[in-house]
This record gives sequence, structure tokens and C-alpha cells, in this order.
Amino acid sequence: MPQAETLADGPTSLITLLADADATHGALTANRATLRSGSPGTPAHFHTRASELLFVLGGSLRALAGKHVHTLGPGDLLLVPPRLPHAFAPASGRDADILVLFTPGLARFDYYRLLERVAKGEATVQDIRDSSEHYDNHYLDSPAWRDALQTP
Repeated sequence: MPQAETLADGPTSLITLLADADATHGALTANRATLRSGSPGTPAHFHTRASELLFVLGGSLRALAGKHVHTLGPGDLLLVPPRLPHAFAPASGRDADILVLFTPGLARFDYYRLLERVAKGEATVQDIRDSSEHYDNHYLDSPAWRDALQTP
């Protein structure tokens, strides 16, 4: 089994690529996100073709699901069905270590590699926007998430 690839999509965030759709016959895609205190996490978005499961391995995670923001701790799980707006970041002053699963699996590893290239200045935010349909990441504005990020 090959060693997992770890990417930095910013100075406070690592993504470890565990299994992409091709390795699971389309059943799931899996990664581990290590978010340091102060990480912006993921902006509000939704998927049309997959459910996303967030399992907190350690630390504390703030997560948007629809219009509600939850604080999750080790052992907590959040399942986000298709089309439900969601976002996540470490809780204020905390780190978060999470397992992220998508089912069914979609080839997403190149999306994470794109995020790293943007962080390095080798690609642009417009490249992310342009890939929205391909990677099934549809970004949106969420007043609930904006408000949550403003409060510790």
C-alpha cells in the first residue's frame, strides 16, 4: 500500500490523502484534515452528488450544517447529505483533527492538489471556481457561517 500524500493548503492546514474513488471502486473518498488554531477551514459550500461525513479524531471543530452551527469534539460525527450547505473550521483557539469521507466516492485528490497550488501561488482562486462542477464543490454565502466566524 502506498504511503499517504500530505498537502498543505495553507499555513494552518494539512490534508492527508487516504483513499480516492479509484482505489475504492467508487465507494468513497477519504482524507484526514489537520486544522491548526486560526485555520479558516472550508468556506460554505455544498455537493450535489455525494454525502460528506466529518468524524472528529481530536480537538474541537465548528461546523455549519444548513443554517445551524455546531461545535463537535472527539468522537463526534456529522453527516451532511447532498445539497445541504456546510462548512467547518477549528473552534476558536483550538486545533481540529478530522476524518473526512465522501460517499459515493468522487475523484477529489486533484482538487486538494489544486488547493495546495493556490496556497503556493501556482494557481488562482479562479481556478478553484472554474473546477466547481468537475469536483462537485459549489460555494455559496452563508450568513450563519459568517456570523459564527465573527464570534469566538
